[in-house]
Amino acid sequence: MNPVGAAALLLVHGWGGDGREWSAHAEALARRFRVVVPDLRGHGRSPVPGEGNTPVEMADDLAVLVESLGTGPVIAVGHSMGGQVVNLLAVRHPALVRSVVALDPAHGAYGAEVDGIPARLAAYRERGARAAAEFVSGAFAPDAPPGLRTAHVRTMLGTPDHVIAQAYAGMYTDPDAVGIRPHSEAYLRLRTRPALTVWTSQEAAAWERATLHARLTWVSSASGRPPGRPPGPWPRSAWSPR
Repeated sequence: MNPVGAAALLLVHGWGGDGREWSAHAEALARRFRVVVPDLRGHGRSPVPGEGNTPVEMADDLAVLVESLGTGPVIAVGHSMGGQVVNLLAVRHPALVRSVVALDPAHGAYGAEVDGIPARLAAYRERGARAAAEFVSGAFAPDAPPGLRTAHVRTMLGTPDHVIAQAYAGMYTDPDAVGIRPHSEAYLRLRTRPALTVWTSQEAAAWERATLHARLTWVSSASGRPPGRPPGPWPRSAWSPR
């Protein structure tokens, strides 16, 4: 496993999750890559600081991790909040990133989603992981693989309440948050590493396609595939030579 000289693959989980979410992927990919699967700060088995549990700080933590492991530039893969984190890693520490793969990343929020952010943040500050678990439970399709919803809900409930609230604010409302569309566009234009984004929303894919700045950047839409289902062939993709 983890063959000598193989490219390093960094797999980054989402909000309220931990590295176990990547277990099946890590096993499947370990024969071809040096696989690194961290728990972000405040999540899983990582230390839980009282403050600073935000995507920006998480990206900087990953930079320290990559440098300490001596892997060389990584292929950084992230889902949801993890997608925001790996893009921030690529923008803030480009020398440490070979390329980025973001799966339904937590950026590009607009319209009704943005309108609902203050109420959701208030709920997370008041009820923490319990409120977040209710949201996560409702994000899965009825035909999601057995046990997947329960596993995610249990992991979310194990995440400290203040981490839930701080990470959500760090994605969308903090001064340096990049989750809302105008701020997302500004930071995506700073991304210089090759990148692949996979969306389950064709609207989101069309929007991000218009923000592209990096060479060999792809945005794919996997519409019609509900949360919790593994990706198949992507029906729509495009690349930008800029």
